[in-house]
Amino acid sequence: MVGGLVENQQLDMPDPIFGLPFRRLMLTLGATELLAAFLCLFTGKKTLSLGLVIWLSINFMVYRIALWNMGWHRSCGLLIDPLRLSLATTDLIFSLSSTFLLVGSITALWLEHRKLQASESLKISCHSCGGHIKFAIQNLGQKIPCPHCQTTITLRKPENLKMACFFCKKRIEFPAHALHQKISCPHCKMDITLKESA
Repeated sequence: MVGGLVENQQLDMPDPIFGLPFRRLMLTLGATELLAAFLCLFTGKKTLSLGLVIWLSINFMVYRIALWNMGWHRSCGLLIDPLRLSLATTDLIFSLSSTFLLVGSITALWLEHRKLQASESLKISCHSCGGHIKFAIQNLGQKIPCPHCQTTITLRKPENLKMACFFCKKRIEFPAHALHQKISCPHCKMDITLKESA
């Protein structure tokens, strides 16, 4: 009973930065966290979700640092009564969880950015040596020397090429970056080398 009374008193205390009772501050924070969780779990907006989690984590850490700088070293003690944890333990749990969320969200956002960059690149084959060339989509139309044979080529969108099988004469369609590869003909199963039609 005494633990619950102490917890209620601490929740009714005004926080030293905003002057709001800790109870109202925690409710606002909880509602924002639920919104972030909803976006993460039920929408495909990964960048927005991760950005919101990063924003929440940074705000929480800045808030805690501001409290420590003001000499406020007390926790609001939300986990003392139900879990019988000390103030130092609850402080450590909240600090570690916000650090984990911040580092994890930044890492996930970075990986998402890398994945997006990879999906925005194209691959073509050099018409001279058959070497594969990967390039960013914004470089379409530029003329560059092939990194394999130095022949000047124009970066273009890869299109499916067509050829007739040497053995069964049936049509085969393949991506340009597969040019000069050896495959089994999907019709007669004979081994052939993919070439551009003359």
